[in-house]
Amino acid sequence: MTQPHDKLRGWAAAKRAILAGLRFTSLRLRLVVVFALVALTAAVSASGIAYWLNREAVLTRTQDSTLSDFRQEMQNRAAVLPEHPTQGELQHAADLMANSSQHFSVLLIGTDENGRRVVGNSDLDAFTLADVPDSLQDAVEKKQRTTENNKHPYHLYWQRTTQDDTPYLVGGAKVDGGPTGYLLKSLEPEAKDLNSLAWSLGIATGLALIGSALLAQAAATTVLKPVHRLGVAARRLGEGKLDTRLRVSGTDELAELSRTFNKTAENLEKKVADMSGRDEASRRFVADMSHELRTPLTAITAVTEVLEEELDAETGSVDPMIEPAVRLVVSETRRLNDLVENLMEVTRFDAGTARLVVDYVDLADQITACIDARAWLDAVDLDAERGNMVRLDPRRLDVILANLIGNALKHGGSPVRVSVRTEHEGTELVIAVRDHGPGIPEDVLPHVFDRFYKASASRPRSEGSGLGLSIALENAHIHGGEITAANCPDGGAVFTLRLPVDAEGEHDADDDADDAKDSTEGGAVS
Repeated sequence: MTQPHDKLRGWAAAKRAILAGLRFTSLRLRLVVVFALVALTAAVSASGIAYWLNREAVLTRTQDSTLSDFRQEMQNRAAVLPEHPTQGELQHAADLMANSSQHFSVLLIGTDENGRRVVGNSDLDAFTLADVPDSLQDAVEKKQRTTENNKHPYHLYWQRTTQDDTPYLVGGAKVDGGPTGYLLKSLEPEAKDLNSLAWSLGIATGLALIGSALLAQAAATTVLKPVHRLGVAARRLGEGKLDTRLRVSGTDELAELSRTFNKTAENLEKKVADMSGRDEASRRFVADMSHELRTPLTAITAVTEVLEEELDAETGSVDPMIEPAVRLVVSETRRLNDLVENLMEVTRFDAGTARLVVDYVDLADQITACIDARAWLDAVDLDAERGNMVRLDPRRLDVILANLIGNALKHGGSPVRVSVRTEHEGTELVIAVRDHGPGIPEDVLPHVFDRFYKASASRPRSEGSGLGLSIALENAHIHGGEITAANCPDGGAVFTLRLPVDAEGEHDADDDADDAKDSTEGGAVS
């Protein structure tokens, strides 16, 4: 079954992939948005200022012309009326005033000889005293004190109003000793002109916004295309294609960046080539040295086997004085032989020549055979069901198990427990090797799979070579698996081997002669 943490890792990976896919688009989008906002702000500001200036100019021009005509008509028509005009006189004067060039409605108000209010209206249905704001009436009727700077007791006042969504100009003035006159001028033509102007400015703003978006898109393409090429080149460089170069044109900052990238890639290619050459020479030296050592080691091993037989013989032909030296030679010869074999195995992994020779095996039988071949049956507790057939390389699995179990017995404590289970709906094999020792120090855990690493610096010499766990890890990797090390909460260390149930490799019973000969047999390598 799928574990919760696996689901969380999957969601996190998907989220990172989505964000990585949107990163380029978001940069383009931000650039377009910035261009659009700047253009929109400039267009709206310019349109608003233009509209306001034109509005004030149109309304002021109409208002000044209307008020000027009204003032002139009041002086020419209303001022010549008698102090107490009749309704007919007021009506006639109002009609004459309304026929001016500005075509406004006129309302004249006076008093007859009996003190009653008399009204003359050029358009009775459209303009009455109710249409004049009270504040304007009060201002018109208020008599001012005359001074040197104010020679007239009454002044002309005006106000803009709106009735039924139609704008009007309302003005009024009083003749000293005569009637009071009011005008009503519709500003609807001017409002229509201003609305047309607003629509024109709005369309211009929209076109400016579209133009800025197109300009931003072009700028984004111009700017981001080299950046995209640089990203592709960097990705290719990260994939190991060190001959990747960018085409440089121009003298701007992006061209300079491309030149810097090309120079960096060239230097990196040279350094990697030098390092690869030295690494290849080092691997070749180790391989050649290992092969060269095998011939004398074979002879030395044969001699040490004879000496060991003499030591174990009942005749006691070996001088007791030199027996410790002989045993040391035998032990160190075996250790040197194991080291050479391990170095050759590591060389194959580094050179990439190691290969899997897979076969279907019963996992429980395979683990039992590994333990029995090394006489560990009494010290190891195996928890594995028989009949669990898996497809893997039996020899490399034997190397892995020998190293993990051997290290658990040597550095941990009995009993060592080996448990087998499957995960991820039976597609992954999990083998856990646990001991009951003191565990692994926390500062050592990150380095247990490092080559030649030994936990105690005060004991640089030991029976192991320091390559066993690294070889076990490489064998797990070649299967497509992994090995992890940890400490159990209740004591002891646990090494967990994860392998695919169906490993990919050559299905061949006859492996390389060198691989068969160089395999680690008979014991763990630490």
